[in-house]
Amino acid sequence: MWTLAGRAEYEEDIRKSRFLALAEPVQSADQAAAFLAANRRPDATHHCWAWRLGAAYRFHDDGEPGGTAGRPILQAVEGQDCDRVVVLVVRWFGGVKLGTGGLARAYGGVAAQCLRSAEKIALVDEVMVACDCVFADMARVRVRLEDAGARIEDECFTEVGLVWRLAVARDQLSQIATLYTDLTRGQGRWRVDDDQC
Repeated sequence: MWTLAGRAEYEEDIRKSRFLALAEPVQSADQAAAFLAANRRPDATHHCWAWRLGAAYRFHDDGEPGGTAGRPILQAVEGQDCDRVVVLVVRWFGGVKLGTGGLARAYGGVAAQCLRSAEKIALVDEVMVACDCVFADMARVRVRLEDAGARIEDECFTEVGLVWRLAVARDQLSQIATLYTDLTRGQGRWRVDDDQC
């Protein structure tokens, strides 16, 4: 599974209509919505899109016949084995109707070409972990966890220290858990799949 390293663009004229595909990596539905809102072109005829975030996905035809735009864009995302990605295809109508098959090929093809030309990075299967740390150990434990590959997603302060939400690569989970136990001298709590501080 792949995501994008950054923003990608691809433009193509198809039977007098101009199609512009824009793609970007996203971590949430809110980020996808913000990307779509920020990239609207006031002079365009249609803004069709799709995004995928794990098992969650959405797509939109924006006035094109049902199933001819958003679904083919989503199929392009899936066909390129991408996740955590949003793709917007903007169309400026050129006066020639493409028909439903032609629209599906145009939207899906432009989206696929945009993703093919994008720089991709492999997605790492991550597990969310909640762990706590006393103030006296905070700086040392943070540095060692980050050096080991854990990414701090959130932190909540308590009376005696803090609770971190960490993203940890699944294949590194046991090694980082052992490191954490050693760093906290067995006093810290480590909870896998905890979704709140």
